[in-house]
Amino acid sequence: MELILRHANLPDGRCDIDIGIDQGRIVALEVALVASAAQEIDVRGRLVSPPFVDAHFHLDAALSLGLPRRNRSGTLLEGIALWGELKPDLTQQAVAARAMAYCDMAVAQGLLAIRTHVDICDDRLLAVDALLDVQRRVAPYLDLQLVAFPQDGFYRAATAEKNLLRALDRGVQVVGGIPHFERTMADGAASVRRLCEIAAERGLLVDMHCDESDDPLSRHIETLAAETLRLGLHGRVAGSHLTSMHSMDNYYVSKLLPLIAEAGVAAIANPLINITLQGRHDSYPKRRGMTRAPELIAAGVTVAFGHDCVMDPWYSFGSADMLEVAHMAIHIGQMTSLDGIVNAYAGITSNAAKILHLDGYGIAPGCRADLVVLQAADPFEAIRLRAARLLVLRGGRVIARSAPRQSELSLPDRPSNLSLEFAPGSL
Repeated sequence: MELILRHANLPDGRCDIDIGIDQGRIVALEVALVASAAQEIDVRGRLVSPPFVDAHFHLDAALSLGLPRRNRSGTLLEGIALWGELKPDLTQQAVAARAMAYCDMAVAQGLLAIRTHVDICDDRLLAVDALLDVQRRVAPYLDLQLVAFPQDGFYRAATAEKNLLRALDRGVQVVGGIPHFERTMADGAASVRRLCEIAAERGLLVDMHCDESDDPLSRHIETLAAETLRLGLHGRVAGSHLTSMHSMDNYYVSKLLPLIAEAGVAAIANPLINITLQGRHDSYPKRRGMTRAPELIAAGVTVAFGHDCVMDPWYSFGSADMLEVAHMAIHIGQMTSLDGIVNAYAGITSNAAKILHLDGYGIAPGCRADLVVLQAADPFEAIRLRAARLLVLRGGRVIARSAPRQSELSLPDRPSNLSLEFAPGSL
């Protein structure tokens, strides 16, 4: 074998497992693996995870904070206005440079797969061409999936449909939409139907910004599920945000959840952004904004979490850290049960990979040896600490490493070194 990782803990709870790797794939997964390798690494009971996956992001806007000015109010509407101001001054080179810099950050954080929505309402398709180039450049070490996103509205923007088809012809892989941003509810529903038809005709996946609103009557997810059933798109469709569901009455949601599950539509929440942009018109009590993740999971819906924005017109913070995303999801969604924590970790790993249809993802013989060694013993501790990524592997090759986080103390009768790793019940 080329590499063996010894004494690993796995996300499913298995401990002290040796992982054998050869020709970029996992070939063995055993306790006390009897084999030799060109290189062996003792991870000493640390969590070895499949890489993090961001199911919802906007790479064309990432790291543009301050251009042309800062979002003074921090609101969604000012962010949209800012993006409109910035778009005429965008260049393909600048978009690509910022995207490549973000991909560097992502790799350092063990984030090796990203689904990014790219605005197609600029007739130049400048961002599309920039991100298609970035996709090609990062392919050896990061899976980048592009969504054709009519950010100004599929019917609201005069050239959106033409541009969306042009983007798909150039190689964009996923059909996007934003029905709640159309001028009327009827136009929104019509856009869902047409976009799903385009995806069905071309054999593509669908991922729509859906009901990113505090309005409980914004119900385009219902149309999305119905069109998925009508066109046989089961398992190929995701609804992103779904924040209006947070404000819907329970009776209607009791009808909606089974429909989403029956259609096999996945849900992607964006907790960092949903908690900051939603509920802005509330005084008190303020709505949390994030969709009903625990209820969707209980209904059998595949739920993932996205970062959505990093240092752009809508969100000033972020560092490509999907553990921060899961940490926020747990708090907003009150997912502090043991099952809730497991589901939150799945939302940034296996569930997100399922939505993106990633081949060879996971930790099992035959899977790609794309792995992250974390300074934590299990997913709970990884989320609690937003743990350091000690090693990041792509195809069995180390492509990033970080030093363990540790502090030096100068206190009487206390340890000289301190790590925040702490096993429950160890004292």
